[in-house]
Amino acid sequence: MSNDGFQEEVHLERNLQPLTFALQDRILKKRTMIKADDFNYAMENTRVVVSPTSAIETYGQTSFRFRILTEPMDEIGSVKLRKGVIHAERPRILAPQYISKLLLEGFGDKAQMFAGWIEDQRDFHLLRYGFSLKKTDLSEHLLRENKEHAIMRLEEEIRNENDPMTALIEGIDDAWEVCLMKFTMDLIQRSAGENIAEWKRRGFLP
Repeated sequence: MSNDGFQEEVHLERNLQPLTFALQDRILKKRTMIKADDFNYAMENTRVVVSPTSAIETYGQTSFRFRILTEPMDEIGSVKLRKGVIHAERPRILAPQYISKLLLEGFGDKAQMFAGWIEDQRDFHLLRYGFSLKKTDLSEHLLRENKEHAIMRLEEEIRNENDPMTALIEGIDDAWEVCLMKFTMDLIQRSAGENIAEWKRRGFLP
């Protein structure tokens, strides 16, 4: 991982309800590319044991503390605990005119008709969520205990702390960044409704 970590941008396309996710992840652009099968396996085997009770703030940056527990393949009877802070940038609303401009720049004449249709959709908006993780915010610890016991212990510890910004994630060791990305996607799905409602109250969305 580089010193300035990774940036993940998740674009949520909305009319009145969430429609699709288009992921532009830089998590996979690291020293070793993750194969598609490994990526899918990590996504399917990510479990959020404790979710933050707070959502992504509509106005301003939000920081979430995470703990990811994995089982190293070369360390029998041990688990690896990664602790860190992931920063969620302030969500942004992209207007139809801006979306159509992006389409024209990225796809040229073939997208012109679709871009024109988007400009005519007054209730069509794109929500942009960005996340960043710095190397200085990340630490790793090898624990000599089985995974089930470690999960129970850490879950009890986090719940006793009563911190609304902390998450406990069970994942795959050699693709833990993918597990973290899956967590952010779930966080966006949970936060988008509150963000939309707040923007509507302020008159930024119809």
